[in-house]
Amino acid sequence: MKPRYKKKNEELEALIAQLKKASIENKVNLWKRVALDLEKPTRNRRIINVYKIAKYSKENDVVVVPGKVLGEGELNHKINVAAYTFSDEALKKINGKGKAMSLLELVKTNPKGKNVKILG
Repeated sequence: MKPRYKKKNEELEALIAQLKKASIENKVNLWKRVALDLEKPTRNRRIINVYKIAKYSKENDVVVVPGKVLGEGELNHKINVAAYTFSDEALKKINGKGKAMSLLELVKTNPKGKNVKILG
C-alpha cells in the first residue's frame, strides 16, 4: 500500500505566510482571517459567482474572496475584487467594469484593510 501524503502548494503557503505577516505588522485581523480561510482544504474554500458579488456590493466597494471567483452573472457597477483565483470569464467581466487583483496586490495598496468586505 502506498503512503498517503498531500502535495504542497508552495505558492499558496507563501501567500498565507505573507497575509499573516501583514496582519501582524499592520495590526489588522482582516488579513489573518483571509489567511485562515485559505488554509482550509480545497473543498471547503469559498467559490463565488459574479452575480453574488454584484448582489452584495455597492459602487466602488472593495471585495475580498478567499477562494475562487466564477463568471456566472453580470456586474452592473464598478467594483474592485481581490481573490485567490479567478476563472477566465470572471476576469473579463470584472475588468470590464472595475478591477480584478490578487490578494497580495490588495494588501500592498490597502495594508490597513479599510472599507474591505469579505464575501463567501
